[in-house]
Amino acid sequence: MPDELFEKKAEFISWCIEEYAAKNDLNGRDVANDFAQKKVLDFLGEHYEILHTQGKPYILETIADFIRTRAGK
Repeated sequence: MPDELFEKKAEFISWCIEEYAAKNDLNGRDVANDFAQKKVLDFLGEHYEILHTQGKPYILETIADFIRTRAGK
């Protein structure tokens, strides 16, 4: 079961990267690197259980809010 959860989280995080990149007209690789640097990947993994049940607009806005909040620190 842990491997299955890992795979689901990885797929979700990958989806988030691609959707965020598409919405913001960015390169997926650049977004992945930015997400890693800003700890967005950790955030998505930690909050997977809640976030993966939400719609795309909510998820993308939550990511943007997280980045804005972290940038202020």
